[in-house]
Amino acid sequence: MTVAARGPTRVRARVDGTVQGVGFRPYVYRLAGELGLAGWVGNDELGVVLEVEGAPGAVERFLARLPREAPPLAAVERVGAEEVEPRGERSFVIAPSAQAGEPAAPVAPDAATCAACLRELFDPADRRYRYPFVNCTDCGPRFTIVRAVPYDRARTTMAGFAMCADCRGEYEDPRDRRFHAEPNACPACGPRARLIDGDGRDLRGDAVENAAAALLAGAIVAVKGLGGYHLACRADDEAAVHRLRARKHREEKPFALMAPDAAAAAALVVLDDAELAVLESVERPIVIAPRRPAARVARAVAPATSELGVMLPATPLHHLLLADAGVTLVMTSGNVSDEPIAYEDADARQRLGAIADVLLVHDRPIHMRTDDSVVRAVPGRPPLLMRRARGSVPGSVPLPVVAPRPILAVGAELKSTFCVAKGRRAWVSHHIGDLKSWETLGSFREGVEHFEQLFAVTPEVVAHDEHPDYLSTSEALAREGVDHVAVQHHHAHLAACLAEHGETAAAVGAIFDGAGLGPDGTVWGGELLVGDLGGYRRAGHVLAVRQPGGDRAAREPWRMACAWLVAAGEERRPATFAANVPERDWRAITRMAQSGLGAPVTTSAGRLFDAVAALCGLCARCTYEGQAAMELEAVADPGERGAYPVAVVPGAGGLCLDPRDAVLGAARDAAGGRSPSTISARFHAGLADATATALAELAEAERIRSVVLSGGVFQNRRLTLAVGERVRAAGLRVLVPVRLPPNDGGVSFGQAAVAAWRDLHGGAR
Repeated sequence: MTVAARGPTRVRARVDGTVQGVGFRPYVYRLAGELGLAGWVGNDELGVVLEVEGAPGAVERFLARLPREAPPLAAVERVGAEEVEPRGERSFVIAPSAQAGEPAAPVAPDAATCAACLRELFDPADRRYRYPFVNCTDCGPRFTIVRAVPYDRARTTMAGFAMCADCRGEYEDPRDRRFHAEPNACPACGPRARLIDGDGRDLRGDAVENAAAALLAGAIVAVKGLGGYHLACRADDEAAVHRLRARKHREEKPFALMAPDAAAAAALVVLDDAELAVLESVERPIVIAPRRPAARVARAVAPATSELGVMLPATPLHHLLLADAGVTLVMTSGNVSDEPIAYEDADARQRLGAIADVLLVHDRPIHMRTDDSVVRAVPGRPPLLMRRARGSVPGSVPLPVVAPRPILAVGAELKSTFCVAKGRRAWVSHHIGDLKSWETLGSFREGVEHFEQLFAVTPEVVAHDEHPDYLSTSEALAREGVDHVAVQHHHAHLAACLAEHGETAAAVGAIFDGAGLGPDGTVWGGELLVGDLGGYRRAGHVLAVRQPGGDRAAREPWRMACAWLVAAGEERRPATFAANVPERDWRAITRMAQSGLGAPVTTSAGRLFDAVAALCGLCARCTYEGQAAMELEAVADPGERGAYPVAVVPGAGGLCLDPRDAVLGAARDAAGGRSPSTISARFHAGLADATATALAELAEAERIRSVVLSGGVFQNRRLTLAVGERVRAAGLRVLVPVRLPPNDGGVSFGQAAVAAWRDLHGGAR
């Protein structure tokens, strides 16, 4: 705003965005002091409100600089200002927090330890030397400890720790970087770390130092982090990694690694400058990148992939542990396979006591369990977000339309998330896990209750998947006194990507994943859609085949290889299966694929990848979701230029992508001794060519210029880049998920966007 050029003037301003718990008020205090302005600043249920008074030019400079120079963890969305009557004040003060209405101020995500706190952590002369819980307004726990807003200490899990005189002095001094740092503490008054055995007995000495010594000796250590427990061991110790796999019941799925610093990480994986920046960001995600041949990492860490997932320490405790150990550590979720991570101490001792030799614990409670976020390096574009959790949640994602009523969207079943929304703002939850057990359902319910309370959302509309057997659907339908909105799975994927990019116009979409119930009662998963937030139509799909044994085929990819060969007119068992699939089993599955008995129809692109992975001898049976497709991508030869033919033909259901010749080509090449790397590359190229061709044809026919690529299959970097390159070459605009995962972790946001649009246009009542 422009302030009138006259005597002293006063302006009242409201600052919207993530501005609580990030040092915004002391920043305003310092900025006002620098410009010689009087007034006040305070928190309320909506964000930050302030008044400044002084010379008109100084007030204008204040308003111009206010969003531009905000603290590093702040995210200013809007500054609304209006002139008010001057009061003649001479000083500037920070007012107490006030709450007059329902809370709506965004809560900041947890943030990695800042450079200033790290200097104190490793400075022997500092009173916080080696204190595992050092933090300030620029770093430390937020979402995982907050119980309610406004964000004040009394509403966090730090409420039980009374600050000593020194910490209280920092907390109350607006010039100090710890002014109103709600988790502020020191060794005299704050949380403490302990090293205990499986029975809960304390082990004497420096807890972190002794935990590091145990790790170096080959032990498995459970480590309490920001959002829950990790299980750690030496990454270069083959025996220790195998013990961890056996105890955790995690046969082959890759483990994440924690490197001491960026240089150590760069010695393990290939990172460009942009990817290194993501690795070192305040979010501190796990970054999946190509493994260096000389990386000192046990083969058992990631036994069947050419990539490693690496992260850097996010907390002072992790910094100390890695510094004391001096080696890269496995740092995987603290759970038994498929369970939610442990985050409460008693539960951790019970569930992890049989896995870990010792537990590194502390007495700062975690209010909301949160896994690590995961991104994947993609050359030439922003990293692919595969799991959105610690460091990113609960950052809001704007809706492209105003939701007339509050919404809860419960997501899908795999990689479960939920979403609450009101007005133009939506909050997508942290990764919950696969919603297939009562333990995970309990975590889901805890999260929903917390988000509804934290963001003052009392849902009047509840959106859910059309699949009636999902636990998430049951949760939605159990809600009474609300309007229920069923959203088809692949439409939700399309809508999520459109809404993330602020789009309401129609787009053509390739939505490729493992499974989603189609309105015709069959299993969809290789879909070409034309649609917007309000609706969609199926404009094409991957050729439908049988899925012998239903969900069992996802765990045994050889079944899908058999089904695709039967569809292509070939019944003989390939030689690649002679060692691990008995002839009688092959004949039984052949009969199922031919008769359809116990073999539902599917168009799943995910199951097609499974089939090709099995055909070239990579993965006949899976021990974790997506394994076969991941291994197939991992071996693809980057120099191969051949492509198996995938036909694009018109059919009753629109364009059909027919990969039967590609499947036969892969089978022939495998039988002839062609390497899996060549087969994989040719399959990827053929499917990318056909997908891009079909999308371009549909876009031209529909006079649409935007194309969406989403669904779990588009976590495949090679396929995404190849299809995107070909579609752009046709003059079309490509939209891919950036702030949310392309997998089912983004479905809840798509459901919320569809529900908001329908409610706005009278379709949700």
